[in-house]
Amino acid sequence: MRWIWIDRFTEFESGRRAVAIKNLSLAEEHLHDHFPGYPVMPGSLIIEGLAQTGGLLVGEARAFEEKVILAKIPKLTFHGPARPGETLTYTATIEYIQDDGAMVHVTSHVGDRLQAEGEIVFAHLNDAGRQRRSFEPKNFVFTLKLLGVFDVGRGADGNLLPYPPGLEALRRKAKDE
Repeated sequence: MRWIWIDRFTEFESGRRAVAIKNLSLAEEHLHDHFPGYPVMPGSLIIEGLAQTGGLLVGEARAFEEKVILAKIPKLTFHGPARPGETLTYTATIEYIQDDGAMVHVTSHVGDRLQAEGEIVFAHLNDAGRQRRSFEPKNFVFTLKLLGVFDVGRGADGNLLPYPPGLEALRRKAKDE
C-alpha cells in the first residue's frame, strides 16, 4: 500500500523550491486514535508529508535519474499541533544536491503559524548493475501528475515544467486521457 501525505502542490520551482498542502479531516482514520478526545495529526505523518514534498522536488531536479530515499532527519522541531479542519502548508527548499544525495530545508505552517521546521537529507540510489529496477520512473511521473506538479511547476527559465527526458511517451498518454 502506498500512502501519499500531501494533497496537491501549489508551487513548484524546478531545482529550487516546492510548496504543497495537506488538508486535515476527521474522515482520516489515524486522527481518531491520535489522540481520543483531542485529535491531532501524528508528527511522523507530518514528517512524511514534508519528506514527500522535498523528495519529489529533489527527484525532479535530476530528471529522476536516481531514486531519492530519505536518509536522515538531522534537525526537526515541532512548534504546535495540527488539528482536523486545518490545512498544513509544506515548503521544501533545496539546500544542496550532490551525486550521493541532497538536503532540503522544510517547514510546515498552519495558516501564518509555523507548525514545524527542519532539515531532511536524502540519499540517491541508482539501478546501475542491478537486474531489476527498484522503482519505475513512470510511477514518480504519475505521482507528480496526480499532485498537480505539471499544472503549477516552473523550470528555471520560467516555462511550465516539462516531463522528464525519455518519458515523453507518458506525457502524450496522459494528455490523451
